[in-house]
Amino acid sequence: MGGPIVVGVDGSESALTAVRWAAEEAARHRVPLRLVHAYELPGRGYPEMLVSGREVREAFEEQGRAWLETAASSVRDLVPEVRTSVVVAQPAAAMVDASREARLVVLGSQGLGAFLGMLVGSVAVSVAAHGRSPVVVVRGPYPATGPVVLGVDGSPAGEAAIALAFEEASVRAAALVALMAWTPLLAGTPYADTIRVQWQDMEEQQRQLLAQRLAGWQEKYPDVAVDRRVVRERAAKALIDASRDAQLLVVGSRGRGGFAGLLLGSTSQALVHHASCPLAVVRPGGSAD
Repeated sequence: MGGPIVVGVDGSESALTAVRWAAEEAARHRVPLRLVHAYELPGRGYPEMLVSGREVREAFEEQGRAWLETAASSVRDLVPEVRTSVVVAQPAAAMVDASREARLVVLGSQGLGAFLGMLVGSVAVSVAAHGRSPVVVVRGPYPATGPVVLGVDGSPAGEAAIALAFEEASVRAAALVALMAWTPLLAGTPYADTIRVQWQDMEEQQRQLLAQRLAGWQEKYPDVAVDRRVVRERAAKALIDASRDAQLLVVGSRGRGGFAGLLLGSTSQALVHHASCPLAVVRPGGSAD
């Protein structure tokens, strides 16, 4: 994966935490770090008789550059050269556009404009759904140790997530937990007892599917110790539980059973809101060429 690591900066503590995580990542991979502040000019709401549109724009530019300099200064001990830019655009759209040439896009979970009580800002959710590169959401202080956890859904579309997880485990000298969660057919419905399936056989099939999906990757990354886990649990809960001891959680944007056209599956959405460690969401083919 080429290109810089791009981080959204909005002056919030959440964004500064994301910048620190991204700088550490850039140092590991020896790639450039780019900080972006995006803003929209208000169409109304300021007293035009007292302040001009030009003055509003200049004020927004000045504040944005001040936030960027604060963020850049906080990580120059890790990445001496940090590029910054101010963009006039809707923030989510600006980050999606930046993702086209990025190695990763990194966002804090909650910016200044988030509603009180929201766990994750709308920008993070939108960019995770639409970003062309892998998108990492950093929710507060993050651990420096622990395994990389990979959510394996069994679909060919998850190959890009597997690639990123192995690379991250290798560069971090961390173990990789490859977790596949499954639930019995129609579990939790009145019809479950009418379906006669040998659950042990089904679990063995899941183990075989996990082995197939990992085939070749362990040979490519012989330095990565892999812990394969197949659990009978809903994927979101199993991965949220696993994230508590992890330094990074990697998932595909959509798993098996996702509706056609749905950009962010229900499991990925739940993890964006509730994962305890930084979360990387990877779309099929989700890496910069």
